[in-house]
Amino acid sequence: MSYSVQRTNVLRAITYGALALFVAAMIMNLFYVGPERTQGEVQRVFYIHLGSFLGAFLAFGATVVAGIAYLRTRNTKWDTLGVAGVEIGLGFSTITILTGMAWARPIWNTWWTWDPRLTSIAIMWLAYAAYMMLRAGIEDPERRRRFAAVYGIIAFASLLYTVIIIRLRPDTIHPVVAGPTQADPEGSFEVSGRIRDTLFFNLFTFAVITVVLVWHRVRLQNLLDRTERRKMEVLAEL
Repeated sequence: MSYSVQRTNVLRAITYGALALFVAAMIMNLFYVGPERTQGEVQRVFYIHLGSFLGAFLAFGATVVAGIAYLRTRNTKWDTLGVAGVEIGLGFSTITILTGMAWARPIWNTWWTWDPRLTSIAIMWLAYAAYMMLRAGIEDPERRRRFAAVYGIIAFASLLYTVIIIRLRPDTIHPVVAGPTQADPEGSFEVSGRIRDTLFFNLFTFAVITVVLVWHRVRLQNLLDRTERRKMEVLAEL
């Protein structure tokens, strides 16, 4: 059995595993954990909210690693990983924002408020959307890959700022699930018992899903690149 076939089988197995984990996570979200003491049923949204944010963190982190590796080696496989991380991270970031809005409406009585945390995550999303625009605006492949690598590393600062802002700013109302905070957030809840179990299971699930999605996106890009090279070879022979 060739190495590529082995990798395909491993990816297929992990994909099925991720699907099973997702189904189990949704069952836990809906049936295993009961309504939260103060938030009621809407608290169930927070498991997907936090899980998707972790997925974005891991995907954007992969872009940082890929950017550093590309600048050191100039190997195009790292550029492929970088753009895959940004695309998957943007998808997870969108889920984070939408689920946050769904949670905020009954808890804060508004879909959106320019709280420091919400403002920072909006800036983060725009920063990574600009990454895609940067790639589309540079025609030279080598220059595009080099600029994208540098930008992908720098843009990670917007994500780190989003993580630490709720622990530094006293005027934020966004709840802090873990760690200290100087604020008095609205909508906090105690992470214990079934809430803790469900939260950790969702975080693990979304971590596995992130790996699977990034891997599939890399494989898709490799297939597109091979198809493009083959097309150029055929045209050259005509």
